[in-house]
Amino acid sequence: MTCLPTTTDRKLGLAIDLDTCVGCHACVISCKGWNAGDDGAGLGDADPYGADPLGAFLNRVHTFEVQPEDAPAQIVHFPKSCLHCDDAPCVTVCPTGASLKRTEDGIVLVNEADCIGCGLCAWACPYGAREMDPVAKVMRKCTLCVDRIYNDALPEEDRIPACVRTCPAGARHFGDFADPDSHVSRLTAERGGFALMPEQGTRPVNRYLPPRPRDRAPEVPMLTPVAEEPTGFLAWLDRALEKL
Repeated sequence: MTCLPTTTDRKLGLAIDLDTCVGCHACVISCKGWNAGDDGAGLGDADPYGADPLGAFLNRVHTFEVQPEDAPAQIVHFPKSCLHCDDAPCVTVCPTGASLKRTEDGIVLVNEADCIGCGLCAWACPYGAREMDPVAKVMRKCTLCVDRIYNDALPEEDRIPACVRTCPAGARHFGDFADPDSHVSRLTAERGGFALMPEQGTRPVNRYLPPRPRDRAPEVPMLTPVAEEPTGFLAWLDRALEKL
């Protein structure tokens, strides 16, 4: 089994704005596309065009209708992937040490060469952030596109996770939460960003920025009827329609 580092030099992660996310799933598609051709096992798909398709995804978007107190109902799109927890149970439960948390940046990764596909990490993760690749038979998870953010061959603007780069609404933000002056730290402080399910004690790094309450629609006055009972042509039309 792998021990967790007591501290990390940085805490790279995502701040996701639930007020801005439109649920377009562009982050899901870009994540799938980028990771399908990486140096590891790739994101496999079993029978993708058949009757029972099965595939691995590192990022998903869930959609809910919520009713805030004293506010109108609203739709919230909730993206979810690995939260790169400080006390990651998926790491400590791994029997081969394939799961690990890096000391230099806090990213939780899987060494696919050591993974035996037992699924214990998926059972231990309270967020459902790990998936079994149906083809490679190893566990897969979000890597924060570690092969992008340190790739000097890419333009500087592309050295961020694929999901962040492709988000058309600018709802996803990447940075170092260990730095209080970083963009993600300031966003979290200004918007009251929160951790997902803190009661689990995993201390997730990623933060969610809450949606702002929607304005209540103004009351529309009802039109006063012209007459209680229709007369003339309208009366004839009303009787004719009743017979249909």
